Amino acid sequence: MKTPTFLGYRRKNKRVGIRNHVIILPVDDISNAACEAVANNVKGTMALPHAYGRLQFGEDLELFFRTMIGTGSNPNVAAVIVIGIEPGWTQRIVDGIAKTGKPVAGFSIERHGDLQTIADAARKAKEYVQWASELQREECSVDELYISVKCGESDTTTGLGSCPAVGNVIDKTVAMGATASFGETTELTGGEHIVKAKAATPAVAAAFMKVWNNYNDMVMKEKTDDLSESQPTKGNIRGGLTTIEEKAMGNIEKLGKKTKFVGVLKPAEAPTRKGLWFMDTSSAAAEAVTLWAASGAVVHLFPTGQGNIIGNPIEPVIKLSANPLTCATMSEHIDLDVSAILRGEMSVDQAGDKLLAMVVRTASGRLTAAEALGHREFVMTKLYRSA
Repeated sequence: MKTPTFLGYRRKNKRVGIRNHVIILPVDDISNAACEAVANNVKGTMALPHAYGRLQFGEDLELFFRTMIGTGSNPNVAAVIVIGIEPGWTQRIVDGIAKTGKPVAGFSIERHGDLQTIADAARKAKEYVQWASELQREECSVDELYISVKCGESDTTTGLGSCPAVGNVIDKTVAMGATASFGETTELTGGEHIVKAKAATPAVAAAFMKVWNNYNDMVMKEKTDDLSESQPTKGNIRGGLTTIEEKAMGNIEKLGKKTKFVGVLKPAEAPTRKGLWFMDTSSAAAEAVTLWAASGAVVHLFPTGQGNIIGNPIEPVIKLSANPLTCATMSEHIDLDVSAILRGEMSVDQAGDKLLAMVVRTASGRLTAAEALGHREFVMTKLYRSA
């Protein structure tokens, strides 16, 4: 297959984005109000409020900085305003984002107050958004994309239709030279041996099993009785998936038939080379997509069965479904209906071609259903209690 092209934004560090956001990024939850005020004053900017607090430590603190710096560094972001209560953490995030070469400025509220901070940040945000508005899209190739994949509200149709369609696209795009990532560590339970067999090397397989075992050990230690209505969820059960093993078998279809994964990533960690990667993520949709966006992914493929409405402010989420009821009753949330697979009217390969075409259209500027409906779920992952 000839590698398709699209119109994207080539950043100073040569990474390619498909959106051109100017974001107002709060370092901490108490800076949300100032960020939202700046975004309200300067049209064309977007605040990313979150419920994250302070007093993190250890790996939780490192994940916090990876997520904050990674979000600002994503190629879909043109410029960044960072606002925090203290100057130290604010500057650390500014310095991390600045390594990409994009415009970034930080403002701390201590010894200035909200009103002065908002005024100063708004002036810089206006400068950034006017600069970004003149950036032009240019021809780019699909092999320059970084694609993430995750499913949600899975049912019997996802494993039979929408997840295999995503897997078909992974096989095609990775063969073209693109980068991709999958995760949902707990939702691989019961099929972890199948995933292990898809590793490119024994070392990668061992690294995957170490991550999966750690997560599984934690779940088994903390669970009270069983995981019913959590894994699988009540929606999964309603859709016919009664065990985590059944859910895993459908989930694994997203990895494709031919592609081997080349490495294992921490949450929000960026891939170091092209190919398919495993990232250790939660199965919670908003958390997981936030982590992938922070790792640099620019477009997300999201198969759904019973219907999930998740979006992300940075990374466009393309939803597809093979459930005809969902496609009829929740049509405003579905970008691609592949229910014809179950009727025998469309092959998985044909569905993959349609999904790849949708990726190209989205990369060139088409708004996804989630974007058009204003879904901007930005949810941080927290590992520990605060100090």
